[in-house]
Amino acid sequence: MSLHPSGVLARTTRRLPALLRSCHPGPALAVTVFVAALAVAAGRGGPGSVAVAAAVLAGQLSVGWCNDAADARRDAACERPDKPVATGELSPRAAAAAAVTALTLCVPLSLLSGAAAGTAHLGMVAAGWAYNLRLKHTVLSPLPYAMAFGALPAFVTLGPPAPSWPAWWAVAAGALLGVGAHLVNVLPDIEDDLATGVRGLPQRLGGPACRWLAPFVMLAAVGVVVAGAPGTVRTSGWTLAAAAVIVAVAGTAVRSGARSRWPFRAAIVVSGMAVAQLLLRGSDMA
Repeated sequence: MSLHPSGVLARTTRRLPALLRSCHPGPALAVTVFVAALAVAAGRGGPGSVAVAAAVLAGQLSVGWCNDAADARRDAACERPDKPVATGELSPRAAAAAAVTALTLCVPLSLLSGAAAGTAHLGMVAAGWAYNLRLKHTVLSPLPYAMAFGALPAFVTLGPPAPSWPAWWAVAAGALLGVGAHLVNVLPDIEDDLATGVRGLPQRLGGPACRWLAPFVMLAAVGVVVAGAPGTVRTSGWTLAAAAVIVAVAGTAVRSGARSRWPFRAAIVVSGMAVAQLLLRGSDMA
């Protein structure tokens, strides 16, 4: 095997498309954009918000690659065409190396926001790794999601220029969004998970129960922001809350069989409304 720099570069370039698909790019970018927007809304300023975005992106990439490396055998057994490690395009070792590299970069990037904020974010990333390596197989599977998303407001508010603890309602809404995200994320794969021995809480509850539960967990996040944020609720807040109720109820009331995708779609829409509520009240989080 050649160790010449050009050979290393060529191999890295060939692996890049597979690495990008293996990092769970959709969720990674969605979380990064959300937290960066939350930082802007909370007054972190341009440089601070960029630092937040860089740290969150590194953390999300590490969790995504860790997930594919840890699940390599399961994904191969289930013949997952969307997983480069399962199809053989990327080795588990390469995914694991990428995860460790991103995690290593995440540490200094997180600490750019200060020791307290950086510790909060690194705790969030640690929760993601704990889920991948162990907790996804247990009844405690929602806990890492609740901890990770609940810590996001702390990462924003504990950083400069005016560090402070986040408001309880921001932490609670983040935790609820995390639990809802867990339910939505697991829904398409419950049958494969059960076939390969993964028995987290959603798998134990079953697909039909999770399809009904997910929109209402997201709806609870909307309600926490509306009821908990200080001051008079703005018209936009009431409008979003009313729309969230309508979507959650309508999505779960559609009678299209046990495999209906409408509750899943309702959960996605309501989660977007909860995120919008948090962004609208971002300046009140601290």
